[in-house]
Amino acid sequence: MRTTRRSLRAVVAVSAAALALSACSSQGGAQNEPGGGGGGGEDYTIAMITHEAPGDAFWDKIRSGANAAADSLGVTLNYSNAPAAGEQATLVQNQVDSNVDGIAVTLAYPDQVGPAAQSAVEGGIPVVAFNSGIDDYLDYGIPMYFGSNEQLAGRTVGERIGADGGQKALCVIQEQGQVALETRCAGVTEGFPNTEILYVNGTDLPAVQQTIGSSLQTDPSVTHIVTLGAQVAQAAQAAKGDTGSQAEIVTFDLNPEVAQAIQAGDIAFSVDQQPYVQGYMAVQALYLNLTNGNDIGGGQPVLTGPSIVDESNIDVILPYAENNTR
Repeated sequence: MRTTRRSLRAVVAVSAAALALSACSSQGGAQNEPGGGGGGGEDYTIAMITHEAPGDAFWDKIRSGANAAADSLGVTLNYSNAPAAGEQATLVQNQVDSNVDGIAVTLAYPDQVGPAAQSAVEGGIPVVAFNSGIDDYLDYGIPMYFGSNEQLAGRTVGERIGADGGQKALCVIQEQGQVALETRCAGVTEGFPNTEILYVNGTDLPAVQQTIGSSLQTDPSVTHIVTLGAQVAQAAQAAKGDTGSQAEIVTFDLNPEVAQAIQAGDIAFSVDQQPYVQGYMAVQALYLNLTNGNDIGGGQPVLTGPSIVDESNIDVILPYAENNTR
């Protein structure tokens, strides 16, 4: 019985250095192989299941952080992903059936994926949620969450647009129905009511560029374009150039190109949820739970953002973005 096994595990002292994110390599951790880092004792297997869509480089940072933690702790990391809710739920259930030691999961589609995660909790497998599902994780008995408060982040963007003298904003959602993205734009609208929602297919960036461009041509009153991912921000930049629009671009998340665009003044600012931290802490928290019975956050979400990146701090942050961290 799993609970008996956990109660008999030796308590492992974890030094403060193990928690220092700055000390971690962004290249660590081999997937599906025992990690070679500093963890000792029993070889734990931790599964990470996300809603990553093909071609979305955002998840490289999640995986980089998770791999670094796995490598430093000496655990096996099984990473899998499916953008469709039903398929992601099946992947979670597969890991439950495999009797892994811990599960980290995104809850972008909580109604479908949440019950599978709950079955892990009820079976005695420690589970943490991260990145998506901040309002839902407790409903499925999951005790820990690592991510950004998307409503707060969106409202921060909306209020800043208003303070900057914005007239109309376009909020671009690249995955319709994805709870975190919908919540971001709801927050933008809360902070800046004259916001229009534009749905696009984030897996087809040329089509995204064309759709944004058409909207800008149809409505020249748009003063701000809010995108919810770095690659979509790049498509918005191209659309702006094609149409001659003077709209400011604001985005969520960073990649090296967006960081460089902020430094050059071509993108006003980014709201960074620090995905590297999310991946790292999800694995770290499961390890601490397995080895020392810790639950981090006291039932409350542990926030990794929002962190505003703009001209005031981009020179410091740019090297981290280029190293695939943050």
